[in-house]
Amino acid sequence: MTNETTQRTIDGTTGSTEQSTTPDTAATRTVAAYAARLPHAPLARTTVTTRAVGEHDILIDIKFCGICHSDIHQVGEDWGDGIFPMVPGHEIAGVVSEVGPGVTRWRVGDRVGVGCFVDSCRECDNCRAGLQQYCTGEGGMVFTYNATGKDGRPTYGGYARELVVDEAYALRIPDALPLDAAAPLLCAGITLYSPLAHWGAGPGKKVAIVGLGGLGHMGVQLAHAMGAEVTVLSQSLRKREDGLRLGADHYRATSDPATFEELAGRFDLIVNTVSADLDLTAYIGLLRTDGTMVQVGVPEKPVSLHPFPLAIGRRSLAGSAIGGLPETQEMLDFCAEHGITAQIELIRAEQIDEAFRRVLAGDVRFRFVIDASTI
Repeated sequence: MTNETTQRTIDGTTGSTEQSTTPDTAATRTVAAYAARLPHAPLARTTVTTRAVGEHDILIDIKFCGICHSDIHQVGEDWGDGIFPMVPGHEIAGVVSEVGPGVTRWRVGDRVGVGCFVDSCRECDNCRAGLQQYCTGEGGMVFTYNATGKDGRPTYGGYARELVVDEAYALRIPDALPLDAAAPLLCAGITLYSPLAHWGAGPGKKVAIVGLGGLGHMGVQLAHAMGAEVTVLSQSLRKREDGLRLGADHYRATSDPATFEELAGRFDLIVNTVSADLDLTAYIGLLRTDGTMVQVGVPEKPVSLHPFPLAIGRRSLAGSAIGGLPETQEMLDFCAEHGITAQIELIRAEQIDEAFRRVLAGDVRFRFVIDASTI
């Protein structure tokens, strides 16, 4: 075994540094999962080897896992080389089935979730501030899958029956949230909650959500619950009824040039959830003075922007990536309080490849969730 000193307090509070022991590399467990053996390969049922439950680990009996568009990008190596076999999935909801001897936060039977990362350095300024998603320490944030953990093993995601994770990186799912519809909150929910909270969506603010997909439909519900006036900007009016039902006050088609003329200078905040190559210059023109447009959708290719609309209105173009552990827990509690969940289509594991194809075609309202009991 190898000993290392790590900071166990990762939520921004002050705590003592204690000695932690990494798991014995010989201690493993075999887990049933759906994996891609090679880039672009169909996902098939297999088994993978993970670490056993260590001193500060919990074992999660996965009940449900959402399908994120980024899962498709990772399997296709659209964002760089992948680690194969790859078990995707970072919208994980389940129940604690075993705890390590040093675990203090969780008990068997607790409802928990895991999002986009399972570790970080714990010592950099961002980690200490509860912003683990922006970890700048050695090794940085450890993604839930398609990464190498601190123990040197590949990380495997939620398209599986079980997950071993450090207790500090699990989140409590309130009883008011059904586990299946709560799973996408661990990525789609926090991806929208974080910028809305950071840039002050609330009463008196006019907020636009670009796109009404897996991310956008969460943004509409959250911004509405925060008290903002919400407008959906979508290519067409095809999902207008859905948008209004979810809490939008207005729904406008961006394919209509009149939209950009009539809404010029209107919004305090625009959150762009789509990955398409948009005319950002036109969207910046929709902001008020000191307004901000936040990118959470990431196009595959660079986009262009004329700086003039930024300068004349003291406007800002920003980005945002998921949320840290404290903010993600805050989001889950907020959703429980306001009755917010993802709108889901529950599928069996053997339907994953079909679901991938439908996500690429935009044929889902609004998030696929895998029933892990079918793996």
